[in-house]
Amino acid sequence: MANFETPPPPTKFLQLSYPAPRVVLATMSRPKDLNCMNTSAHWEMDAFWKWLDLEPSLTVAIITGSGRAFSAGADLKEWDNSMSADADPKDRLGNAPAFKPLSRRLGKKPVIAAVNGLSMGAGTEFAVNCDLVIASENAYFALPEVKRGVSPIGGALPRIIRTLGLQRASEFALTGRNISAKELHNWGLVNSVVPLEGLIDEAVKYATMIAENSPDAIICTRAGLREGWESASVERAVEITLEREFAQLQRGENILEGLKAFTEKRKPVWTASKL
Repeated sequence: MANFETPPPPTKFLQLSYPAPRVVLATMSRPKDLNCMNTSAHWEMDAFWKWLDLEPSLTVAIITGSGRAFSAGADLKEWDNSMSADADPKDRLGNAPAFKPLSRRLGKKPVIAAVNGLSMGAGTEFAVNCDLVIASENAYFALPEVKRGVSPIGGALPRIIRTLGLQRASEFALTGRNISAKELHNWGLVNSVVPLEGLIDEAVKYATMIAENSPDAIICTRAGLREGWESASVERAVEITLEREFAQLQRGENILEGLKAFTEKRKPVWTASKL
């Protein structure tokens, strides 16, 4: 285990491990419930993502599921109970939450989804907002909310428009059908499809390739990618990143170390990011 500046938050839904330097693996662990997420699980994850961004010893996270599912999404039983006549309307699960789930996380550091099986609803919305998606051959994805009388309003809709385009995004969200990992790889949402037994190794391989780089440069580069994905103006996205993250990077130690190591033909020794 890494030497943390601050200890990780207590977790029950997430099981944390550290498969490589600067990498944390978070495993959703309600396998009997297909790793569906109730309100307490969402709050736990909110605390975990905030800790990840603040913890200088970590650069990248992987999220996966235990059992046969990545995640079946929201806990629909809890949602149904929140809609009962005697429940306070303020407590309905469809209301805007006080936390931002992974499906709407902005954050500083990249997250890799290692999708190990069924990924439904909010589970798919999580994957859509991850920086990379690695999927097992048996994995499949769906936004089935329209079949339940609700809508995938957790953040995926505008994001799949950006990633897939209108027609494929409409097919995904309006039919509610299951879509295989292979098909989504062809569509451009999934980076790599591998046998289930090699899934975590593949995700760790990608995470290690990221974590070996400058922590400052990773944060700055991801910010530039996200700004371009989320804003309407490509040129303004570049300006924002230059004014904000890149200006901070220029004042840091890692840019000096990276350039000096290149000149001296040696491997750079990075320090924790202060971005």
